[in-house]
Amino acid sequence: MKILVIQNKMGIGDMVIYLPFIEAISKKFNTPVSILVKESSKAEHFLKDINFINKIIILDRNNKLKSGRHEGFIGFYNLVRDLKQNNFDKVFIFNSSFRFYLIARIAGIKDIHQYPLLQKKNQHVIKVAKNLLKKSLELNVESDPKITINSQHVQEVRLKYKISNNEKNILLGIGGSGPTKRIPAIIFIKLMHLITQKYKCKFFLATGKSNQEQEILKEILDTEFKNECYALDNLSLTKTLPIIKNCDISVCNDSSFSHLSSGLGIKTIVLMADTPLLYGSYSPRMYPIIPDGENTVTHDTLGKERINPIKVFEKLNSILG
Repeated sequence: MKILVIQNKMGIGDMVIYLPFIEAISKKFNTPVSILVKESSKAEHFLKDINFINKIIILDRNNKLKSGRHEGFIGFYNLVRDLKQNNFDKVFIFNSSFRFYLIARIAGIKDIHQYPLLQKKNQHVIKVAKNLLKKSLELNVESDPKITINSQHVQEVRLKYKISNNEKNILLGIGGSGPTKRIPAIIFIKLMHLITQKYKCKFFLATGKSNQEQEILKEILDTEFKNECYALDNLSLTKTLPIIKNCDISVCNDSSFSHLSSGLGIKTIVLMADTPLLYGSYSPRMYPIIPDGENTVTHDTLGKERINPIKVFEKLNSILG
């Protein structure tokens, strides 16, 4: 039996969130599945060692130039052709799109399972996925994503960076996809002061290449902690994952690194400044911190200046202790 899962959201975090549901489908039918995902999900970079996925098909659509192979009317039939070549028996569409339903039908996939059509508004990203598998397969799936990587690569990184159990190895996810998610450098620096008063540490600084992210990185590296810091911004995602796996704990903005870290089994404190709390709490290894003065957090909370480093340290200390 050949099974396809369509997950067309853009981000790494979205890809991580859907992993338990993809795994449940694979286990139900005792066969690895293929997935149709966007290149921006980076699935090819962090899912290649996962045994319940056997093929990653890239959905070439919604790129900045609007020139993707699967864009528009011609792209519709290009995707039909691509899927038809694989002779899929079943498809699970984690989307309410009528377009994907038609593509699957025309591609000859007889058994189609999908979210309710044309009901995208206000969907809860996890509840609607749970409902689909409950209704289609009578499965109750827990939200607990797990990412598998090569153990040899983990050990090689441990030797390269001289990672030892005699000190705490801490991932600081200081980057983020938007400026309202990026906690100011001064808050991370205050946190590092608190941590180093109690623990001997290595800090691994994970961020992207945008100007603002690089400014935050530079500000942290210009402190007394420079010699304890290892910047990861020049490493590929594939090379970064084994480093994260070697960490004792992570403190991350709501970013791809918080999702990857918790998926790799690392207890992850998530600094939630401006996105729904769900994205920092869906995994049992996530510990969200919200801005002072707030009872919850969502879009337009705009709370990055109000993340309290003392509260972050207290949570970190309770986890490590």
